[in-house]
Amino acid sequence: MPLSLPLSRRALLPFVAGVALLATTSSTVAGAAEACGSVITAPLARPVSADDPCPSTDPVVCRIRVLPMDEKVEAQRTRMRYHELLEDMHRTAADMRAAGATDEEIAREMVGMRNQAKEITRAGMTPEEVRILEERNIAKYGDPLGPTADQLYAKYGSWQQVTDASMRTSYAVDRELSLEYRPCPV
Repeated sequence: MPLSLPLSRRALLPFVAGVALLATTSSTVAGAAEACGSVITAPLARPVSADDPCPSTDPVVCRIRVLPMDEKVEAQRTRMRYHELLEDMHRTAADMRAAGATDEEIAREMVGMRNQAKEITRAGMTPEEVRILEERNIAKYGDPLGPTADQLYAKYGSWQQVTDASMRTSYAVDRELSLEYRPCPV
């Protein structure tokens, strides 16, 4: 009898450890599935030489690739602040919808908020970084902040799609900064 007790403890220990590991793993997976807002997906990539060809057509991505690491870290923080402003937009849209606002009213407010978010975010950037963003937007939309609500309506044909477009983020820029934006539930 005394031999069976230590043997059963030795058999029970791996079982208990396995259950504990499964519980930890499932809670980690659940936590990762629930993460929202700015989610860091990987360490930032080391800067590449300005002579290396950029695989992206987005000049912002090409600029980020060559930034010194300290500037790249700051660019990531700036992008995360921008994502926080997008979260404010999601909450405002939900509040407006609950208050009975029309799709057009919501869309116009979201486009205005996005432009404000761009201005707030750009305040923390270097003049060179702002110049690159503004040149791209002027070439594409005729405005340094980007498209107007009416331009987006002409492109998409519905105010709901304008709202959706105003709350999107650039996947390419986010990826270059090792981020993924996941809207939080409202």
